[in-house]
Amino acid sequence: MAEVSVRDVWFAYPGGVEALKGVSLEVGEGERVAVMGENGAGKTTLVKHFNGLLKPARGEVLVDGVSTRGQTVAQLSRKVGVVFQRPENQLFAETVEEEVAFALRNFGFQGEEVGGRVGRVLGFAGLERYRGRSPFSLSGGEKKRLAIACTIAWDPEVLVIDEPTIGQDYLQKRRLTDFLRDVSRGGRTVVIVTHDVEFASETCERVVLMAGGRVVGDGDAREVFRDGELLRRASLTPPRIVELLEALGDKRLGAALGAEELAEGVLEAVRGA
Repeated sequence: MAEVSVRDVWFAYPGGVEALKGVSLEVGEGERVAVMGENGAGKTTLVKHFNGLLKPARGEVLVDGVSTRGQTVAQLSRKVGVVFQRPENQLFAETVEEEVAFALRNFGFQGEEVGGRVGRVLGFAGLERYRGRSPFSLSGGEKKRLAIACTIAWDPEVLVIDEPTIGQDYLQKRRLTDFLRDVSRGGRTVVIVTHDVEFASETCERVVLMAGGRVVGDGDAREVFRDGELLRRASLTPPRIVELLEALGDKRLGAALGAEELAEGVLEAVRGA
């Protein structure tokens, strides 16, 4: 069964602007999925349906087989954790430790279990040494990882992150990629809303392209990022690595999208030359 099932969903904001127009999508357990497209394509509107922040005007959204229509945001948040675009909007506690602990208490965790979970997720996010510091003293990348840590602390099955790389430098993006890969290895589903094709190509296995409130492309990241027509429909350009592979014209490098894979492929091509 799909973790999240979107079935012919339509949604319009007050004023009549249709943001979603018959969207259907299945997201399975343990997938890492990037939802991409230009501003106004419907990406954020779509993922806000996953935890009930928005409800379909027509159609249906199922989370773990249950319709979101009869569930509250609090109930759905136990299964679908959402990290918004600006982590500062989710942070408020005096210390990093208390930030995570508050999220856990809010979901009913108590006593020693709170302390144990705080320690585990801060270690997992590489933030253990900052537990006594103010969240607002962290770097942009660290704040994002803290917001993610607060969310995964209560073990939601699905993690949704809106624009994770805004304001991040290359090193922070690499750390975030590794972190999200580890999150999915733990069995969680990861859905990322992003414009960053380089980040998506290295982090996600599947890409969903949106334009004008509709899904215009959906498939394996390696294939989607090589389909120029699909990318143009979503107002995206190919990752630089894809452009390099095309310039090299070597089919043995055709499966590479990440920098590490590319390096291995280049070495293989050189050895076989």
